Amino acid sequence: MNGPEKEVVCVTGANGFIGTWVVRTLLEKGYTNIHAAIFPGTDASHLFSLPGATKLNVRVYEANILDNEAISRAIEGCKGVFHLASPNTLDDPKDPEKELLIPAVQGTLNVLEAAKKFGVRRVVLTSSISSIVPNPNWPQGKVIDETSWTDLDFCKSHKIWYSMSKTLAEKAAWEFAEKNGTDVVAIHPATSLGPFPQPYVNASGAVLQRLLQGSKDTQEHYWLGAVHVKDVAKAQVLLFETSAASGRYLCTNGIYQFAEFAEKVSKLFPEYPIHRFKGETQPGLVACENAAKRLFVRQWKA
Repeated sequence: MNGPEKEVVCVTGANGFIGTWVVRTLLEKGYTNIHAAIFPGTDASHLFSLPGATKLNVRVYEANILDNEAISRAIEGCKGVFHLASPNTLDDPKDPEKELLIPAVQGTLNVLEAAKKFGVRRVVLTSSISSIVPNPNWPQGKVIDETSWTDLDFCKSHKIWYSMSKTLAEKAAWEFAEKNGTDVVAIHPATSLGPFPQPYVNASGAVLQRLLQGSKDTQEHYWLGAVHVKDVAKAQVLLFETSAASGRYLCTNGIYQFAEFAEKVSKLFPEYPIHRFKGETQPGLVACENAAKRLFVRQWKA
């Protein structure tokens, strides 16, 4: 951003793992008017433990993203929206449509409708690697990049509901943006890890937690790599502030097998019963150290 005064911004899912780090990063960057939208009845007290946070520069709005009026109140007066709110769970949902698909898709559309109504300059959509993979039709031997889209039929047949929800939500966002001229940029974080500012373990953290507990889950359809949550938050603000940014941005420290990650963790924490995987945990996945090169280039040009 140019000029001394930062724009008013809204962060949906502000009290979640990545959301809290986005709020923290915005405060560090000098933003003084942040609308923190949280699911009604959830705890946001930890936001005010962030360095520099006060009830004057972080205003909490209870807003279910399925509630048009509530999310409109949170976004009114803002020039930027960081849309992170979307249900996620490592456990199989009893009703995938009600628990994951509808909130992800309709919630995103409600946020975009409010953004359009109030003249928001840009929406940074937190998508996921889960809208990039699984893609069984991806060319063999080619490194996965932002042009890959998760195969919805594959997800449906294998009951990979979270990936389906993120893919449908992102597709709906791009359709809305094209139809309405809304400025949308999407970021696709890999498994995000780092210090928990919130008083609970989120889904990404639970992947590491279960690994430390001896889980043999290969994360076959959910893994591309890992990334520090601080870098995800910084990338989000970068994409908001960089006018030339557009399209989809993969955010990961590389692409590699979950087996390789487990091996590294086992060396760091030999006292834990970490399972040693044999062979490929992500069959056919091509390793790449600079998978986030689009984001790196954008950072250099910012």
